[in-house]
Order: sequence, then C-alpha cells, then structure tokens
Amino acid sequence: MNFSIQYRTSYAYSGPVTENMNTLRVRPAATSSQRADEFSVRVTPEARLHQHVDYFGTHVHEFEVVRPHDALAIDIRARVVTTPPGEPPDPTWDALESPAYERAGGEFLLDIGDRADADLTGLASETRDAGPLATLTRLVDLIPDTFSYQRGITYVGSTIADLLEARAGVCQDFAHLGLVLLRRNGIAARYCSGYLFSAAPDEGPESVEVDTHAWIEALLPDAGTRGEPAWVGVDPTNRQFAGERHVKIGHGRSYSDVPPIKGVYRGTCAGQMDTTVTMTRLDPAESATT
Repeated sequence: MNFSIQYRTSYAYSGPVTENMNTLRVRPAATSSQRADEFSVRVTPEARLHQHVDYFGTHVHEFEVVRPHDALAIDIRARVVTTPPGEPPDPTWDALESPAYERAGGEFLLDIGDRADADLTGLASETRDAGPLATLTRLVDLIPDTFSYQRGITYVGSTIADLLEARAGVCQDFAHLGLVLLRRNGIAARYCSGYLFSAAPDEGPESVEVDTHAWIEALLPDAGTRGEPAWVGVDPTNRQFAGERHVKIGHGRSYSDVPPIKGVYRGTCAGQMDTTVTMTRLDPAESATT
C-alpha cells in the first residue's frame, strides 16, 4: 500500500521560552516490507536539524530553538510504500534453546524492569501454546479478551501493575504486557512504534486521522534451514498480526526507547501541546519511486 503521512505537533506557551531542545523519532523505517520514498521535517521557528541513527537503528532528528518564542510547530511529511510481510516461521519450542537464538534475541529476552514487577505467572502460562507461532496467535486474542481498550485510564508512565488494576488501557499498555508475557515464555520481543491506517483495505475513506500506535515484534527461529530468525509483528490491540497497514517508525526494549518526540525548554511558562497525524491512501502510481 502507498501512504502519504503528515505528522504535526504544535506547542503554545503562556509566555516566551528559550533553549527549546527536542528529539524526534518520526522517520518511517526501512524494512524488508516498507520503504520511505519521501521524508521532510519543517520546524517553526526555523532551527538547524541534526540527524543520527540510534542504538536500535531508529532515525533521530534533534534541534534547538535558542531565541525567545511563544509557539513551536513541527511539521513532518512522508510518503511510504508497504507490502505484506512473508509467512512467519513455525518453529518448535526447542528451537528457542539454541545459543544462536539467544545471541540474536539479546536484550529483547530480558524483563523490562519495573514494568514487569506484577505477578504475571498465571497469564504467562495461559499465553503459552503448542509452539512459539501458536503462542503469538493466542496472545493477540488473550490480551484484548482480558483487558478493555479505554483512553484516559492510563498515562505514558503507567506500569503493567496499573493495567492489571484498571483492567483497561491503550495500545502502549497492551504492547508492554505482551513483551513481558512473550519474554517469560522465552520468546525475544521488542516494542514497535508507528502508525496504523484504520480504514478497511478496499473501502472507507482515503484519508484518516490516526494516533501514534504501538505493537510488538517477536523473534521466531526459522523452522527450516533457510537462515536467520525472523521478526514477526503482532498487534494485540487490534487482534491481528502486523501487516501492510502498519507503518513502522522504530523499535526498542519499551516505549522509552522510541518516543516520537521528547524535549525540554528554559522558562517558567506553561505549554500546551497538540498533535495530529493524518494518513492518506494513495494510488500506487503516485508513489515517488517504483
């Protein structure tokens, strides 16, 4: 699928602020099933952008507005082409015991610190199925069957214990819970940040306003002899495996590794933030490259 994406964040301050420093993780990733044909960032007031790729391979843009200002606008535009991912491997549990798999999984096999301090033994056991792939299939239904999707119940700093207590949360909470459940079953898993085109593939509006979205990628060993393990995307919020309607920005151990925007400024004034993301489905011929 071909998409045009506009991500706009604006800040309105109650008075002048200075030394406004921000870090952006908003450039769509390059993967085996996704490419970004175009990408641009525009900042008002104008600022010099610095770029690098972080430890996890996510593109990072940084800028600083030094002079006094009472408003800040960040406008990101991208054109992205996605294709359906290949069929996931279907290995046995024994395949996860190899040193090669442990090396490939690395830190994505570890618990995620204080977010995992709740007692999840029973839920982790309920998640486990006949094999790793079947466990992913079970996970995408188990989490939404157990917890309600509800905005305003949790916040960006909420823990898994908060989700268990409220019995409700949003995609970030579901992804963090899924990470722990998979890792406790020996499956390496990482947090993914991006967007989901919410209109149906062959009907509905061509342009929709969406939120930033979170899902999981799990590492599955190749069941045959073809080579490297494969990262397989699963979206427990929407009861599905990740597909061509998912546009990935980046991944990390948890949300704290891939926030779309993070910043600080000097001043005593309060700031109000507003963010909109618009995804437009394009005709394939409108892609910048073929």
